[in-house]
Amino acid sequence: MPDPRRHLPSVGRLLREAGREGSPLAAWAARQVLAEARGREEVPDQGELLARLSKLLLVVGPEPVRVLNLTGVVIHTNLGRSPLSRLAARAAARAGEGYTDIEMDLGSGRRGTRLAHIHPFLDLLTGAEAHLVVNNNAAGVFLALAALARGGEVVISRGELVEIGGSFRVPEIMAASGARLVEVGTTNRTHLADYERAIGPETAAIMRVHPSNFRQTGFVTSPSLSELAALARQRRIVLLDDLGSGSLLPMPGGEPTVAERLRGGSDLVFFSGDKLLGGPQAGLVAGRRQLVDTLYRHPLYRAVRADKMVIAALRATLYQTLEEPSAIPARAMLSADPALLRERAQDLARALQERGVDSRLVPHEGRAGGGSLPEVPLSGWAVAPSSPLAPQDAQARLRLGRPAVLAVVEADVLLLDVRTLPADEVPDAADAIARVLAPASPATLR
Repeated sequence: MPDPRRHLPSVGRLLREAGREGSPLAAWAARQVLAEARGREEVPDQGELLARLSKLLLVVGPEPVRVLNLTGVVIHTNLGRSPLSRLAARAAARAGEGYTDIEMDLGSGRRGTRLAHIHPFLDLLTGAEAHLVVNNNAAGVFLALAALARGGEVVISRGELVEIGGSFRVPEIMAASGARLVEVGTTNRTHLADYERAIGPETAAIMRVHPSNFRQTGFVTSPSLSELAALARQRRIVLLDDLGSGSLLPMPGGEPTVAERLRGGSDLVFFSGDKLLGGPQAGLVAGRRQLVDTLYRHPLYRAVRADKMVIAALRATLYQTLEEPSAIPARAMLSADPALLRERAQDLARALQERGVDSRLVPHEGRAGGGSLPEVPLSGWAVAPSSPLAPQDAQARLRLGRPAVLAVVEADVLLLDVRTLPADEVPDAADAIARVLAPASPATLR
């Protein structure tokens, strides 16, 4: 029998049918679609080919796809973690669109330092002698290990050898930096004496690592920060403190702040800019001036330093942390009053009703996400819309809409958690949801 793949259109014909002739990106996408079609047993028809081409062209468009987050997960790793405030986004755009004083002292006309833009804010928020900004927290830890412990030993508790999102493992970072890992204690119990016995002539540092997205409870023991700090001073080695998500202001659940860790005796504290701080992706280092200067002078620093747009957005976020913390979206979402969330859920349910979608309100617990506050419940509300589609099918179709809507399915029920939906995006969310779930919606009839 003749091979049905012979009837597949050429790249040129597919582009003509799609009205995208002359576009290099469209030609690339058409070749991908046709190559995938040739590998299938059942050859797709022209309508399906055009639909696949249209979907792929969205991936290679000039801007990322807008997503309405209705999962209730605030620091959503797969969605870019914390959303920026309007002030921070505007500052980043302004820095990107033109020239800025990123490394110039306008008063003297001489070269300055990009760190001068964030020092005043971090001085007030951390109390540290000096600070450094790199492109993410892992880079800050890696830089410190390479600059301060390369060729030497770093002592760490077995209970802190964690793996977090993206298969980031602390032991592998240590090995890549050139430092030698020395494990002490057991998974659940590490004593000060374990650290004391492990420290030798080649020991460069003690390292503490925040457990991030897990907690140990029950029969567990670990030395206090003050005990480790005293031991580090006695043995004249450095105490490094990877705080992970980090927080500059008090948070629910007893999350330690950077200032508390520094006052407790840590020599350097590492934390993220795009998690609990609610700013852009960045890694911040705070601590003793002599150590920070060593990191600043290390050749690796230039490879991991933050660019002008990150510095601009971080500066705006730090400003708001001091002056108007409620304007930072992540902080507002994490601390949202359940009564306010119920009102927002009612607004969404009402908007859906106007568009032909019935729904009911359901109590729902959101999450901080991003490895932050793993044991802190975030009580709130979600909307459970009615739909002729199975919950997983509805979830998938909402995700493929434009804007995309990310919902959750729990106990075979589709839920739209409004904690992560700003009030001014309720109408857009209702439109996008109704296009998929309304009984007369074309998306439902397909």
